[in-house]
Amino acid sequence: MSARTVSHLRKGEKGVIKSFTDRAMSLKLLEMGCLPGCEVRLDAIAPFGDPICINVGGSYCLSLRLNEAAVIELE
Repeated sequence: MSARTVSHLRKGEKGVIKSFTDRAMSLKLLEMGCLPGCEVRLDAIAPFGDPICINVGGSYCLSLRLNEAAVIELE
């Protein structure tokens, strides 16, 4: 069974960041505040499904492509 990622969330669903699957992308995501233990919520999905908008820690919204969101594993 594969790990659940941010790309699997449905609108309004929440998850807690556990880890990242790509080392290079993880650095970019960490710099944008996506830290392990941080709660994220899927707020919006573009009409064709990509990009998505996630709320990070209740503080701000972050737009990500689906391939970027697939790197973020959830607890």
